[in-house]
Amino acid sequence: MALLTFLLEAVVISLSGVMAPGPVTTVVVGKGSESPHAGALVAIGHGIVEIPLMVGVLYGVGHVLGRPHVKAAIALVGGAFLLLMGVGMFRGLKQAEVQTRGYAYSPVAAGVFLTLGNPYFLVWWATVGAALILRSVGFGLWGFAAFALVHWLCDFVWDYFLSALSFKGGQFFGQRYQQGAFLVCGAALVFFGGKFIVDGVVGLLA
Repeated sequence: MALLTFLLEAVVISLSGVMAPGPVTTVVVGKGSESPHAGALVAIGHGIVEIPLMVGVLYGVGHVLGRPHVKAAIALVGGAFLLLMGVGMFRGLKQAEVQTRGYAYSPVAAGVFLTLGNPYFLVWWATVGAALILRSVGFGLWGFAAFALVHWLCDFVWDYFLSALSFKGGQFFGQRYQQGAFLVCGAALVFFGGKFIVDGVVGLLA
């Protein structure tokens, strides 16, 4: 019963981060205009990075992620990647069929790169996530495994829901909706990319 209570608490905390607007949300909505399953694939890419990271935090590497220069370097690389994705979405606006253009990265690859390039995601795991992991191992390795699965499922379900919703909107509103979605998502990626780069530069100079 205590493990179930902890997992329910972990779901609430996880969803508060998962549902916050950010680069992953933006890409899920953009890719969702092409396929209702895009969110599931982005979540798989996210999990390819996140689950080994959880194991790493369990064994004590979490403190490295919180170091200012590590965070700054990740921010610079991640910001550059987001800018490239944003420019790719703007280029997609010029195509006759937006949904077939998209941008160069597959949803799984986007999930991997967005996760690796997001310094705030890594710092979350070095702080809030690390605290949850320490609590989970109080129930043994099975408790940790249950927490890891439940946390990732929060990402999976939310991202899948967003992409399915975006795809339905594209079907209903047609080409104009897709162009609008790409415009908004492209602008958001450029914004996040610029913010990451500025934060990275400030971190390196600090």
